Amino acid sequence: MEELEQGLLMQPWAWLQLAESSLLAKAYITKQGYALLVSDLQQVWHEQVDTSVVSQRGKELNKRLTAPPAAFLCHLDNLLRPLLKDAAHPSEATFSSDHVAEALILRVRSELSGLPFYWNFHCIPASPSLVSQHLIRPLMGMSLTLQCQVRELAALLRMKDLEIQDYQESGATLSRDRLKTEPFEENSFLEQFMVESLYMAVTKQEVQVGQKHQGTGDPQTSSSASPQGTDSQFLNQPEQLISSAPALSVSEKEPTGTSGPMQRPQLSKVKRKKPRGLFS
Repeated sequence: MEELEQGLLMQPWAWLQLAESSLLAKAYITKQGYALLVSDLQQVWHEQVDTSVVSQRGKELNKRLTAPPAAFLCHLDNLLRPLLKDAAHPSEATFSSDHVAEALILRVRSELSGLPFYWNFHCIPASPSLVSQHLIRPLMGMSLTLQCQVRELAALLRMKDLEIQDYQESGATLSRDRLKTEPFEENSFLEQFMVESLYMAVTKQEVQVGQKHQGTGDPQTSSSASPQGTDSQFLNQPEQLISSAPALSVSEKEPTGTSGPMQRPQLSKVKRKKPRGLFS
């Protein structure tokens, strides 16, 4: 079972498109069993079983099929793997979900050896430690990595400005004025990106969705302004997070103050000569 736990942790999250909803899911299937995680961004469900459970459930759901647990597991892997890798991949199975108390039952209908094949994933609420291991800690790590990469890119742009300044002081001019750019304000960019662009883009949209539903005055519609309703919209339209992010200005004024290790030296004005090309 330790192999299943480690294998599941290494799997990426993917969209699982169902007829009635969209879910985030990850699965790891071997000949010894499978582990599955499913989330609607409001709750997380989990199931991990070995061959004994697969054998018993397979017999209960497929009385006309006589196959070893490895055959059931291989078939489930063939159904889930391409679907989780590509949401637009045409599935050979029909997936649906039902909520039973706090559990989530993910039903699968397909064919195996020319006979109908049925399977039910019985997913129970995941423990807080499992949610932290598969969602919170990886997301925080990814966020920190992205912030480091942004700082590296900002430092590179600052060096580019210094390089351009050196060319300008040597007398180089632009052949086309439309190519001229303002000096990159590193401190303003980093402050706006870290504080506003990432966090505010998400929270602002969640507030707007809630206000939109409440403005209709319909009690049923207003109920969808709950976190669950907002999360469902994020699942169905994740690209909105990108389009709603505030535009980053590269020409804002530099923060007041003369101290700071990242302060960019001012460009000196030089007398323009006759255009000779970009760096000629």
